[in-house]
Amino acid sequence: MFEGQSAECAHRPNPGLQNEFLMNHLPSSIRTALASLALAALGTAQAQTSLLNVSYDVSREFYKDLNVAFVAQYKKTTGKDIKVDQSHAGSSAQARAVADGLDADVVTMNTTTDVDFLASKGVVAADWAKRFPHNAAPTTSTMLFLVRNGNPKGIKDWDDLTKPGIQVVVVNPKTGGNGRMAYLAAWGSVRAKGGTDVQAAEFVSKLYKNVPVLARGGRDATGIFLQRNIGDVLITFESEVVSVDKEFGAGKVDAIHPSASIVAENPVAVVERTVAKKGTAADAKAYLDFLYSDEGQEIAAKHNIRPRNEAILKKYSAALRPIKLFTVNEYFGSLAEAQKVHFNDGGQFDKLYTAGK
Repeated sequence: MFEGQSAECAHRPNPGLQNEFLMNHLPSSIRTALASLALAALGTAQAQTSLLNVSYDVSREFYKDLNVAFVAQYKKTTGKDIKVDQSHAGSSAQARAVADGLDADVVTMNTTTDVDFLASKGVVAADWAKRFPHNAAPTTSTMLFLVRNGNPKGIKDWDDLTKPGIQVVVVNPKTGGNGRMAYLAAWGSVRAKGGTDVQAAEFVSKLYKNVPVLARGGRDATGIFLQRNIGDVLITFESEVVSVDKEFGAGKVDAIHPSASIVAENPVAVVERTVAKKGTAADAKAYLDFLYSDEGQEIAAKHNIRPRNEAILKKYSAALRPIKLFTVNEYFGSLAEAQKVHFNDGGQFDKLYTAGK
């Protein structure tokens, strides 16, 4: 006996040794079968469905909260555990990464052209926009201005962004949907007042002369504005107000809603290539369906993302103010057409931005 060990303990049978003895004296075929069953049981216990949501730059905090709620709802309704991972960067960069092989189960973007690009590669369904309500866009946003606390430069509307000495921080429309929507919002603001495309082009050219640096994505733009302290005004999605308050502290910026701005749809799609390989099609659909649920819409509203649910939108009208909104189709035909005319190499943006520098 070991020191301090009682006689009773010393003579108590060891269950582990007994089991080992029994296993060693069983026929090999039975031992193999039992081992296989044990491994299968272990695999089942450890198995957990995992989804990857590849999304745009400034949606991190929204999806972080939404994922927690979805995991709980999924467990409650199915009894199964699920994990949702996130990936965020400029929308177009993310679309290219998925096209190049990043195994997203779903994409949640901020421009339809990025999802159309994936459809053209056969990565998402050709009719992806018909797979979910509202052209597969469960939420929308718009572009507004963030200015430094107290609005020292007195910025109130689009025209103020072209004044001498005003520095505007904005995302490069060639790399991020945030930047494309800012550009189209600026152009459309002239059209909304009855201006022509020629006048809009002149206005946008003046605006980009006041842009000291083009950011890679929405979060990069926020960093330039608040961490590097560059610029007097940041054009960004309405949702960035909440993110800034959380990350940098409330009161750092004021949100300025211009007289008119653009409707920016947030399209979603199942990545057919990945879900076919992983067997996660139903799980991916359930995840995107959750965005349309009352709970999902409420979480969106709390993050200053405009829900499709009118009752919830009205509930948050203090933050999500009713302003004059125009759609891409009104002045540009479609986002795909805007891409060709304005953002493809050699398009209007390249001409205006080069001319302005």
